[in-house]
Amino acid sequence: MIVQRRAVSAVLATAALLLTAGCSSGGGGAPFGGLSTTPKGTASGGSPSGRATEPTPPAKGSVKVLRTVTEDLKTPWGLAPLPDGGLLVSSRDDGTITRVDEKTGRKTELGTVSGVSAAGEGGLLGIALSPDYASDHMIYAYFTSASDNRIVRMIYDEHRPPGDQLGAPDTIFKGIPKGYIHNGGRIAFGPDNMLYAGTGESGQRGLAQDKKSLGGKILRMTPEGEPAPGNPFPDSPVYTYGHRNVQGLAWDDKQRLFASEFGQDTWDELNAIKPGDNYGWPEAEGRSSDPAYHNPIAQWHTDEASPSGIAQVDGVIWMAALKGQRLWRIPLKGTQTSAAPQAFLTDEYGRLRTVVAAGGHKVWLVTSNTDGRGTPKKGDDRILELEVR
Repeated sequence: MIVQRRAVSAVLATAALLLTAGCSSGGGGAPFGGLSTTPKGTASGGSPSGRATEPTPPAKGSVKVLRTVTEDLKTPWGLAPLPDGGLLVSSRDDGTITRVDEKTGRKTELGTVSGVSAAGEGGLLGIALSPDYASDHMIYAYFTSASDNRIVRMIYDEHRPPGDQLGAPDTIFKGIPKGYIHNGGRIAFGPDNMLYAGTGESGQRGLAQDKKSLGGKILRMTPEGEPAPGNPFPDSPVYTYGHRNVQGLAWDDKQRLFASEFGQDTWDELNAIKPGDNYGWPEAEGRSSDPAYHNPIAQWHTDEASPSGIAQVDGVIWMAALKGQRLWRIPLKGTQTSAAPQAFLTDEYGRLRTVVAAGGHKVWLVTSNTDGRGTPKKGDDRILELEVR
C-alpha cells in the first residue's frame, strides 16, 4: 500500500509556493519506440534506432583523470554541485552532508540529517538541489529511517556555523520499503522540474511487479511529494515498475530519461525509460523474449558492472560500476546504443559509486571503497575530476 506524508511546515510554505509556480506539468521523458534486439552478451549494446538528425558520438572515447578533488571521505554516496561553486556530498553511514571546495579540496560539514538509520545498503543516500535553489536554498535527500525509506528537504544556511547549517528535515514522501539490501536511493530533478526517485525492492521480489507498492520503481512527484501531473497511473507516483534496484538516473538533451539497474547473478542493465512500462524483474533479468517487458538497451555481467550512478555528456552515458570497479562509456543514438560500451579506469580506483556532469567534457566521479564491500586504500574515499570524450 502506498503511504505518503506531506507535512510541510509553515516556515517552508513560501518556498513551496515558489517551487510549485516554477514547475511544468508536462510529462517527463519522451516516449520511446523499439526495443534492443542485439544478441545477449557481455557489455552488449543495442543497434541504433534514433532519428537521423541526431549526432552520433564517436564509437571510441577517452578518459583523462585531471586531479583528485578531495580525499578521506567516509561512505560517500550522493553528490550535488552547487550553482555558486562547491560540491555537496552525503555520507551513507554518518548521515552527514559535507561541502567540498572543488578548487582546494577543503571540507566543511553542514550538519547531520536527523532520522537516518544506517544499516547494510541503507542510510543517507541520494541528494539533489531544488530547481529554485537560488531563491529557496533547499536540499532534498533520500534516506533510510528506522521504518522506511523517505525523501526530505532541508534549508541550507551557509551563514550559520559549520555543523549547524542544515534546517530541520521536512518529510515530503515516505513509505518506500526498506531492507538491508536494495534500497535504491538516487534522486534527481528532471527537465520538467519534477522529482524522480529510483527505489529498490528491498529484497522482496514481488514488490517490483506490484504497482501499488513503492518498491522496485522509478517514482515521479512534484517538489512537494505529490504524484506528478501526467503520471501513467492515476493518483500514483509510480512512473515505471519491474525494477530490482535503480541507482542511476540521467537525461539526454532531448529530455529522455535513462536508468541503471542492478541485476542479481547474471545481467545488470541500462534502460531507456518509458512511462508506465514494466522492466521485468523478477520475471526477467536482462533481455527477455517476452514482449510484456521493456528490454534494456545494454547489459553486463554483474562482476563487470553492478552499476550505481550515471551521467550524460554529449550523447554518451557514463556509468559508475561498484563490483566491476570501472567506468563504462555507453554512446547513444536516440534511445539505443550506437556502439559497444567501453570500459575505463578498470581496477584503478576501486568501487565507483557516483558520476555527475561537471560542465563541458568533465565529470565528477566518487569512489565507494569504505562502504563495507571494498578494500580501502590510503586516501579513500575520494572525488575525482575527469575529462571525458
